[in-house]
Amino acid sequence: MADRPEVRRARLWHVPRLARILWSFTRTTPWLPRVRTKGDDLKMMTRITRQGWVRLARDAKGPAAFIARDGQVIHALYVHPRARRQGLGRRLLDDAKARADRLELWTLQANREARAFYAAQGFAEAGRSDGRGNDEYLPDIRMVWLRRGDTADER
Repeated sequence: MADRPEVRRARLWHVPRLARILWSFTRTTPWLPRVRTKGDDLKMMTRITRQGWVRLARDAKGPAAFIARDGQVIHALYVHPRARRQGLGRRLLDDAKARADRLELWTLQANREARAFYAAQGFAEAGRSDGRGNDEYLPDIRMVWLRRGDTADER
């Protein structure tokens, strides 16, 4: 794999592979409730790919990670298990940071690995919720990254 994998805009023909990346987490994580059917996930992936929200990173076997971002809001970032800990998630975030002065996301409190990853990438906790605002109804944490030396609490 290249030292800095290329990040590119996802196209509609990528949707089945992107859905499999999504499912590699949502369908195998025991504590995560299933709230959508696979058909619903495919429709959602098609819609956000058409809107231009999705960028992907590849490994030698093809699409291996994706980020879904609308402006400063990151809605999803998933890496296929075969490609974890190879820098693809970091590369997708670096690409998003190059395109925005501020990024924000919500991550589930139970997802300690994601929380640690985002903190290591410069995101700071900016709030918590009881989960009423997410599909899974699980407590979550709002995290914010700012290009400048501002703190997340100031926004």
